[in-house]
Amino acid sequence: MQKSEFKKRLSDGAPLLLPGVANPLAARVAQDVGFEALYVTGAGVANTELGLPDIGILNLTDMANVVERISGVVDLPLVVDADTGYGNSVNCYHAVRRLEAAGAAVIQLEDQVFPKRCGHFEGKEVVPAAEMIGKIRAACDARRSEDTLIMGRTDACATEGYESAIERAALYAEAGADILFIEAMTDEAQLRDAPSRNDRPHLVNVVHGGKTPALPAEEFGNMGYRLVLYANAALQASVAGMQHVLHGLHTDGSLCKVSDRLAGFPERQRMVRTPEWDALRQHYEGGQSS
Repeated sequence: MQKSEFKKRLSDGAPLLLPGVANPLAARVAQDVGFEALYVTGAGVANTELGLPDIGILNLTDMANVVERISGVVDLPLVVDADTGYGNSVNCYHAVRRLEAAGAAVIQLEDQVFPKRCGHFEGKEVVPAAEMIGKIRAACDARRSEDTLIMGRTDACATEGYESAIERAALYAEAGADILFIEAMTDEAQLRDAPSRNDRPHLVNVVHGGKTPALPAEEFGNMGYRLVLYANAALQASVAGMQHVLHGLHTDGSLCKVSDRLAGFPERQRMVRTPEWDALRQHYEGGQSS
């Protein structure tokens, strides 16, 4: 799916499932099982690349480097979490230019104060709506392609209440946001209401163990959501898998009891396309003429 197709997909068909990925291998796995687009998660990159929580430590260079590496190994649209834009509106302008060049199809900006916190953490704060509006306007002006989309996220539901979040979403749409994301709604009635309050495509974020009810994607689609995000599913699965296997190895000094949790050697090589690279080497080196 290309950028232009992604844009069209927001208005047609079933809601688009977005798995969160934090590195090229996770992106390869997600593409291999059939997902149509991917979400490059700031929390996942902070956890995976830095071993740190999602509390605003990740910077633009960290994120752009990961996006560039992921876009180099998959051909799917990337929805990229740009946190608060890494500064003021001018920093946000630069961030959009940098992330778009790295391969982002959609760039998500949020209205938390810096340093931000994971959307499902306590203790969040939001900036004045006018400040976020300036960032969205800067983001829209910065993009070089009309197919690059800007997503406006608000965390105001937890800090100012649901109606304030709805009002902010409307202001962000008016400023140019192509997609709206009201984070961490906890009430099912609000989840049903939110997409009906604005005609822009809406995203809902489902976090295992988080604040938003984990309804089936089909039900979210019936509510009017066009994007259903599972930002941390792959990350949480990888943590659980590593804990299980490494605990078994540490306890038994062997992988015998946990081998069913391991990808086989051939599968691992298939996932990183070793046969394709071997064939490429053979093509250039095996047929050399004297």
